Amino acid sequence: MSAHYDALETRSPQAREAALMAALPVQIAHAQAHSPAFAHILAGVDATQIQSRAALAQLPVTRKYELLAQQQAQRASTPFGGFNTQAFGPQMPRVFASPGTIYEPEGASPDYWRMARAIYAAGFRAGELVHNCFSYHFVPAGSMMETGAHAIGCTVFPGGTGQTEQQVQAMAELRPAGYIGTPSFLKLIVEKAQSLGVALPSVRKALVSGEAFPPSLRDWLRTRGIEGYQCYATADLGLIAYETEAREGLVLDEGVIVEIVRPGTGDPVPEGEVGELVITSLNPDYPLIRFGTGDLSAILPGTCPTGRTNQRIKGWMGRADQTTKVRGMFVHPGQVSEVAKRFPQVGKARLVVSGEMASDTMTLLVESAETSEGLAQLISEAVRDVTKLRADIQLVAPGSLPNDGKVIEDARNYS
Repeated sequence: MSAHYDALETRSPQAREAALMAALPVQIAHAQAHSPAFAHILAGVDATQIQSRAALAQLPVTRKYELLAQQQAQRASTPFGGFNTQAFGPQMPRVFASPGTIYEPEGASPDYWRMARAIYAAGFRAGELVHNCFSYHFVPAGSMMETGAHAIGCTVFPGGTGQTEQQVQAMAELRPAGYIGTPSFLKLIVEKAQSLGVALPSVRKALVSGEAFPPSLRDWLRTRGIEGYQCYATADLGLIAYETEAREGLVLDEGVIVEIVRPGTGDPVPEGEVGELVITSLNPDYPLIRFGTGDLSAILPGTCPTGRTNQRIKGWMGRADQTTKVRGMFVHPGQVSEVAKRFPQVGKARLVVSGEMASDTMTLLVESAETSEGLAQLISEAVRDVTKLRADIQLVAPGSLPNDGKVIEDARNYS
């Protein structure tokens, strides 16, 4: 039995990139023609010219709060803000809601959310029973996992959330091959089974998502005979990346184009640097182009030891939205980037807000080989021009700022 879900996972990086870049202008043209929102966002863009990552990086980033604002503004006429390309009917069997409230369509294509690849990497195979403890109500998580398991050839028990004792009973009597859900709920089920004196010998694998999966919990499950793997997916995009038995980061899904940009901007960062994940989906029903997830990560060098050749990310490393209020004014990561871009001799920049509320101060740390007082003064003037606030400027050596994706650090004392 193959260790890989399909041949796409082991194709050469060059073949993958060529296929993605060939699909990109087609998807952009499709979005312009069938999604009113992207017809507006991408007005004037010649889709035939967007055939490279450099060209893609010139397009605007659409972030989740903009998606919400668009949906709210157009709720009287459409629940999706014009981002969808399909209407209600058999081509859209379900609609879900995620926090916000943002509404997402589910299309009719098999494995619409592309979760089968992650489920397969976690060890599930055709003919097995999957105990699915993701919610089936409001949010798409339950359906995401169920349709992925069906694509592999698995049968699914829709356990949903809560009712821990009943979950234990169903597992003991149905003997599923594994669990899908949040890692914390799996721990609760295992603990409940132990307290009840009920053995769950069939549950030997798990795919978990929706929250952190620390090594300590992974090891806790392993000592109880369960190998747990994690994946990274969102309600807007479906699967983005998944863990393999190598346990070295998360391998990117084959159906998305992933960029990592400096928070608050659309500018790609050098490989290995932490930044915001920006995803372009190749889903024709919901063609999100340069969708800012708000999540931080970084590309890992090399390829997965399992033979999968796609790029890997380190996993979830925090949130990119670092907007901070200073003396009654909001300061955004994009403003810090705008200041840095005015000076070619400047590399990374990091704004540190310190002191106490109502008497806070700003210090802009700037990587630069040039250390003249004149440069510091010019940067200070640029900060005031962009943010309307004063900041001390501290020039530091190139490469000295932490690689953690932070553009704004709030170091104030709130006690």
